[in-house]
Amino acid sequence: MYAVIKTGGKQYRVAANDKILIEKLEGEAGDHISFTNVLMVTAEGQVHVGAPFLEGATVVGEIEKQARGPHLIIFKKRRRKHYRRRNGHRQDLTSIIITEILTGGAKPTGKRAEVKAKAEAAPVVEAAATSEAAPVAAPKASKPRAKAAKPAADKE
Repeated sequence: MYAVIKTGGKQYRVAANDKILIEKLEGEAGDHISFTNVLMVTAEGQVHVGAPFLEGATVVGEIEKQARGPHLIIFKKRRRKHYRRRNGHRQDLTSIIITEILTGGAKPTGKRAEVKAKAEAAPVVEAAATSEAAPVAAPKASKPRAKAAKPAADKE
């Protein structure tokens, strides 16, 4: 079973336990991501193609790491015009391991997906508690530096 998904303006052919590098997505290592822009799914010899996307089809993956691509050098030159420009670029990438391909509106399985859903539902009260508990001390006044004495020149 494999699927074709669309993310970051590109299309990827994925199957369960595949590792793919895609353009950066928000999240940390271990977070689960659902791709709902599924263009095609093959299962048991049948091919299901969307127009443009399949309804009820989802591909679930887990973020392995946030990484950066190779360093590319962009060099522009116009001959005989004294024009040269050198620039570099490194693309931010996300490494994802595909865990499952779901069809028919099925919900993702897995303990991490349930934990993340519970964490998103819980309100964040931590920021207010830390601002009251830790008073900020005033910075110390610095002492003026003493000027170094100049050595006396010997007069002969």
